[in-house]
Amino acid sequence: MAFTLALSFLLLLTLSSPSLSQQSQYSSDEEFHEELVVRPLAGDHVNTYFQFTTRWHYGNRNNLYHTQLTPRVIAEILQTYDVKELHISLTQGLWRYETWGYPIVEATGGAELWAWFSARNLSSDNVNKQWMQLSNVFSGVLCSSLNFVDNTNSIAPKHMFRPQFMRSQSQAGNASSEQQYVRYATLPREIVCTENLTPWKKLLPCGSASGLATLLNSGYVHNTKYHSLGLKVRTLCDTDDANNCIVELTQTANLVYDLKLLEQSNTDFSLRRLFGMGLNGYCELASSSKIYVQRNEQGERFQLVPPPQDVVTSTRGGYTVQYAVYDMQQLFAGQGARLFNIAWVGAKDNPNGRKDRQLSLPPIYAHRYLLGNGQKRGRIATEISNTHYEPLPVVLLELIPWYVHAYLHTLRIRIKAQRRHEYDQTEELPFKLLHYAPGKQRELPTHLEIGFMLPAQSSALITIEVDYLLLKWLEYPPDANHGHYIGAAVISTQLPMGRNYTALPLEGHLFKDSFNASRASYTLTLRTEALIVSLPTPDFSMPYNVICLACTVVALAFGPIHSVATKLMIVERQTTIPRNLLRKLFHKLTNRKRKEAATAPETVDQKKEQENQQEKEQEQLLDKQQACDKQAHM
Repeated sequence: MAFTLALSFLLLLTLSSPSLSQQSQYSSDEEFHEELVVRPLAGDHVNTYFQFTTRWHYGNRNNLYHTQLTPRVIAEILQTYDVKELHISLTQGLWRYETWGYPIVEATGGAELWAWFSARNLSSDNVNKQWMQLSNVFSGVLCSSLNFVDNTNSIAPKHMFRPQFMRSQSQAGNASSEQQYVRYATLPREIVCTENLTPWKKLLPCGSASGLATLLNSGYVHNTKYHSLGLKVRTLCDTDDANNCIVELTQTANLVYDLKLLEQSNTDFSLRRLFGMGLNGYCELASSSKIYVQRNEQGERFQLVPPPQDVVTSTRGGYTVQYAVYDMQQLFAGQGARLFNIAWVGAKDNPNGRKDRQLSLPPIYAHRYLLGNGQKRGRIATEISNTHYEPLPVVLLELIPWYVHAYLHTLRIRIKAQRRHEYDQTEELPFKLLHYAPGKQRELPTHLEIGFMLPAQSSALITIEVDYLLLKWLEYPPDANHGHYIGAAVISTQLPMGRNYTALPLEGHLFKDSFNASRASYTLTLRTEALIVSLPTPDFSMPYNVICLACTVVALAFGPIHSVATKLMIVERQTTIPRNLLRKLFHKLTNRKRKEAATAPETVDQKKEQENQQEKEQEQLLDKQQACDKQAHM
């Protein structure tokens, strides 16, 4: 009974936050905050988390077109497509939960997006159309391939994602007319590059001209071991006043640097070493600009230069963390242009200061892999481990593409203790929750959601058998032999303690809101690895060889015949004299030889004619002499 209540609490979790009237009053309609969190990790890794938050208190305006700090495209999308909440992430790499703990913002490899739609008289068909249009719009805004989101890779989760926006009291009273719909899609093949970073920075009030965004250089961002760009938009309305609403835009950049890849001779590093430059100031439009550096755990190995302005100790769920705080507005309050840099220097007096502190495993983590061999059948296996001393409720979401057929009757959940190495075939966990929507070829993916209680200090293996479909030849991507992707599984749970938990509370919007934010339980959502399936692939080289051979034969057979039948042979004489001296001499010599060869027959004939004429003349002279002699004798 206790397990069922805990699972129900996880699935029916709603947002219980104080009204906006109890929060701090804003002096202006719009405000902007920029934050940077630096966390040294195990294995000579460093995590840098950027968060830029823009909040617009738009009140009872009929339209959201006149903005100052909030990008107008974001405000227009909220009003045009009835979007109350939107999450987009573009990620390259894999987050290592066992050694790095939990990130502040979860993301999976490739592109991931989901959105909540809410409006009066809104139907599911209308939401499907708006979902496609929304993804196409942000495909242009972020210069990504979100336009490939369609019905073949989109689902409507039933239990996984809970809304983080707040409805007004009037909307809550008209729940029958105010419908809420959620859509979720992933594109695991998406690659994050500079084309995504540049438009993402253009959404900031200061862009990349000043502030913490100047550290995000593409040459250093994309050389990291893990980098993720995030975009979150939600509408927050007061439960007592329907006209008291806020549009909140949060842009995040989560990076993990490997100091060994930076050619570091030691573990010392600095902001200039990580990002290629220091800070030249803060964004003039920002209400606050702060840098937080974690000092305990792996941060104990280093000394900060210069020393921080303040040190904050936060205890959350029995987990204590210390942060050094640097306020950029105070540091750049004086006159004069300068660069600001923070260096992490290893302690010289501590011989063991450079060694990594042995961290305990997080309460829950997961892995995913494929079983079986061949290109016809296989099994998808997801392993979830619970290192906590209490059972945890778990909800698993699977989005299996249409070219992989999953069989529900083969779904099994086997369990084993952590001290054992193999799973027992007879020990299975019962389902507390099951939602299954079968896929349809070339139209719909397979949607699977299961819920169960994971016992303390044990691991569960969820397996399901699948068949691989033979695609049509036009459905294969250009790199068909690389394989086809299956998106990561999404796992949600409720943690009774805050160990390694760094996510922001739902009612907060700044990183400082997570300080001393203890709760009865902490909602955790994590992602597994994406899978690459090798589908049956035809030999695409054979048509290529046939085409090449046929074209060669046609060219050899048709070319000469066409050339002989259509071309006219004309001998051209070289009329131009070359300008080079050596070529001129060669040209003269060749011309002389040609002339001599051409005039040689003519000289022989002339000589023969001359000889004949001389003989004739001699004969005529002899005849004249004879005639003269006869006259003399007479």
